[in-house]
Amino acid sequence: MDANQIIKQFKDKEAKPLYFLHGDESFYIDQIADAAMKYILEESERDFNQTIVYGKDVDLNQLQEQVKQYPMMAEKQLVILKEAQDVRDWSILEPYFENPTDTTVFLMCHKHKKVDKRKKFFKTLQKNAVVFESKKLYENQVDGWIIKYLKSKGFTINQKATMLLIDFLGTDLGKIAKELDKLALVLEKGTEISEVHIEENIGISKDYNTFELSNAIAKRDILKAHKIINYFEQNPKAAHISMIIPTIFSFFERLMKVHFAGTNDVKQLQSKLGMNYYAAMETVKAKNIYKPKKIAKNISLLHEYDLKSKGVNRGPGSDADLLRELIYQLMH
Repeated sequence: MDANQIIKQFKDKEAKPLYFLHGDESFYIDQIADAAMKYILEESERDFNQTIVYGKDVDLNQLQEQVKQYPMMAEKQLVILKEAQDVRDWSILEPYFENPTDTTVFLMCHKHKKVDKRKKFFKTLQKNAVVFESKKLYENQVDGWIIKYLKSKGFTINQKATMLLIDFLGTDLGKIAKELDKLALVLEKGTEISEVHIEENIGISKDYNTFELSNAIAKRDILKAHKIINYFEQNPKAAHISMIIPTIFSFFERLMKVHFAGTNDVKQLQSKLGMNYYAAMETVKAKNIYKPKKIAKNISLLHEYDLKSKGVNRGPGSDADLLRELIYQLMH
């Protein structure tokens, strides 16, 4: 089952006795847990029938007794075990997993990583529970997710604004959703969100960011690259060297893959290399500027300067000085 199907069960008052949510992407796990608290019980029932415990602190023997209890003046009780990844001995709960109580909805949230599927307790859960694995999206899937998320709220977004968000926030759906929710509060429904809206409401400069720096390097636009570095120097919170170098590395890594992909067709590259459309299009253009030998040299340079940024053989100078040195060598 996917997250929407599980949430629909809650809305329809058809919740099952056991739910085990696990995986690398916390967003969907939090979304399902929030929906459980919102829909499974009526507001008047929650004081006596909703219990939330945490894996690090919970007494599992007491928890086993709690999930066996009958609800008070309600059809069901809801028990949520958050941070279930901190539970050390699941064997205590295995007898309950074999024979759960129909009047309890027991939801377990195992975040930040997948559970070891070889464990005995998990095999028992697979027989008797709704098991949901929340997987991290690949970078080329995040733009589609942003479009779909905003559509559900009555908004659209242009491609550059989407790329700005991904570049600044990465693939963390929770962070992205939080910023999109802010935009939804201040903008009129039906608005197409642009890079200007991102700059004004989230604080990401539409012209001076790591995404635009990578584009400048891709086009060998030395003047623009130095303007961006100067902006970073004057606005240290805009982008730290620790996030700039990996972004540039990702560009050259994609570029090397494109050189050996055997096609310049943007749609084929999207599918073959897991890129979003905009990244594939810009990378194809850069093929004529950077040949494989230069790309290999640049990847080595990026590794060297990543170490320097962390204090290894660094020498004097600021982070901006280090970036200027790096950018010059990458483009010459």
